[in-house]
Amino acid sequence: MSSSIPPVPAKLREMLKDYPEHIERLQERLIVVAEAPRSSVPRFELAVWALEGRLDTFISEARGELAAATASGDPAVIEKADAKERLMSQAAWKHVWIGDEALWDDINSI
Repeated sequence: MSSSIPPVPAKLREMLKDYPEHIERLQERLIVVAEAPRSSVPRFELAVWALEGRLDTFISEARGELAAATASGDPAVIEKADAKERLMSQAAWKHVWIGDEALWDDINSI
């Protein structure tokens, strides 16, 4: 990965460590921001919006999985899906990751 590509905030990487595909999907959004042509919107704002959008997608997906698990009636599947939905909701709280220094530094250096 190029040093000009901002990393997924460390707190999000830590929270989503059991979901590496989610981390990859967040990184993909940051790459799009880094490669986007300059605009009047600060890149940091674009990065925040990109992360928020993808995290909202994760919540929606997790809620769908929870609904399917609930319909299955399997307590173990329900418990796992419920834990995932709670984790995705917590990860989406911007205050959890917005202060990540590496994200600030890297996005502002592009």
